[in-house]
Amino acid sequence: MSVAADQAPARSRLRERVTAARAETKVATAAFAAIALHILDDTFVQPEPGTSAADNLVSGLVPVAILIGAAVAYPRLRPGLRAALATVLGLFGIVAGGVEAIYYGPDEGLSGDDFTGLLAAAAGLVLLLLATRTAWRGRSRDGSRIRRYGVRAALVVAWALAGFFVLMPLFLSYGFTHVARLETPSGNLGAPYEPVSFHARDGLRLDGWFVPSRNGATVIVYPGKKGTQSHARMLVRHGYGVLVFDRRGEGTSEGDPNALGWGFDQDLLGAIDYLRGRDDVDPRRIGGLGLSVGGEAFLQTAAETSSLGAVVSDGAGSRSVREDTVRTSVQKVPEIVFSGVMTAGMAVFSDRLPPPSLEALAGRVGTPVFLIYAARGAGGEDNQPQYYAALRGPKRLWKIDTSHTHGLAARPQEYERRVTAFFDRTLRGS
Repeated sequence: MSVAADQAPARSRLRERVTAARAETKVATAAFAAIALHILDDTFVQPEPGTSAADNLVSGLVPVAILIGAAVAYPRLRPGLRAALATVLGLFGIVAGGVEAIYYGPDEGLSGDDFTGLLAAAAGLVLLLLATRTAWRGRSRDGSRIRRYGVRAALVVAWALAGFFVLMPLFLSYGFTHVARLETPSGNLGAPYEPVSFHARDGLRLDGWFVPSRNGATVIVYPGKKGTQSHARMLVRHGYGVLVFDRRGEGTSEGDPNALGWGFDQDLLGAIDYLRGRDDVDPRRIGGLGLSVGGEAFLQTAAETSSLGAVVSDGAGSRSVREDTVRTSVQKVPEIVFSGVMTAGMAVFSDRLPPPSLEALAGRVGTPVFLIYAARGAGGEDNQPQYYAALRGPKRLWKIDTSHTHGLAARPQEYERRVTAFFDRTLRGS
């Protein structure tokens, strides 16, 4: 009788734990499903204009497969691993679901997949709360207090390292492939401009503005209508024709955005084709002025075509881990690890392989190139001497004591004199 009485409370506690675990699993599975629903909606049901479900196979199927695997494995894991899994996927749900709605919503209102995105963000928050509860209930009570707190301190350090070197670059890569500048309705290019549309080499429609040339030469100022207007006005003052346009996935242009510039050579090849087809453009006198990722894109484009008469690349730096390993040292190991994870994330979320190294591309460029870089530049900008050494054609290099792409603002007269003199010499022969 005594043994039976002792066993009854034990069986009752076991049933309670099993019931709680089943409820936890149901909540987690429902949250995983809500995040997967948004990924499917974003990539396959409502892809960006100019793209199709076939363009998003990797970016859609890989996260969904991970979420399905998480749902299957979740009830089989120990509490600590369940809490870790819920934390990681909860943060992903918040980023994947909320980034576009938060970024575009205040200006454009909620539309399209923003509604499933908000559902995914809410599911991510639920997973974080569930992870906190699971970790607390499943915390170890065995061993001495010193051992328990030592283990917990080690876990905090491990989470901090994983958060910085794995989660942060992965979540940044998701944002970099899903948000871009909003539409720029009007601009100041220093002269009346004509709204134009043309197709990138891979077929996406791109929208821009064109100012006809007064001196016989035309320069593409890239990327975007916004952020390039002061440079465009500088060239227009000297009689140059100017084309500025929204890069893929930005403003009213079609395609998926990519903040690191992967695929931007296709934009520029399409812009060159468009200009060469205009009667008021001399096809032998087309140049390019690229800022930041635009400078990187122009270096790649100059390696792929001889149709550019000259290139000014201002602020070219790193697009992937390939540029971050141009110069290696022990001090650069953390940066390389961070960049390697981000490159992998960009490849998944953009459905693209990383572009070739800019140093390797520079070795194929015979076009005259003027490299400009800042003393306090962005990531990889200090690789400029290596890019300069690899260039095969006529070349110039200028290091400015300023921040990334702020040369025109910091040294306006010298910047204007140097850049226009370079284009005068290479595009106009004067």
